[in-house]
Amino acid sequence: MIDAVHVLQWLHTIGAAVLLGTGAGIAFFMVMAHRTRDPQLVAHTAAIVVIADWIFTASAVLVQPITGALLPMRVGWSLT
Repeated sequence: MIDAVHVLQWLHTIGAAVLLGTGAGIAFFMVMAHRTRDPQLVAHTAAIVVIADWIFTASAVLVQPITGALLPMRVGWSLT
């Protein structure tokens, strides 16, 4: 049976992976777009990056501190 601690660990780990993955992916695509020196391509890529940031990065940024605080409390550790 899966308990709450394992679910929190899973969510925290997935959140960290999403932050790292989207950060690296977005940086890569922005660098590649800038290398073309095409303002329209850079603008289009930046627009897609903003959408991806809102969908993936923002949700992971919300999940990380919540699961990060709940995990030690759930196992009985003090946050202080």
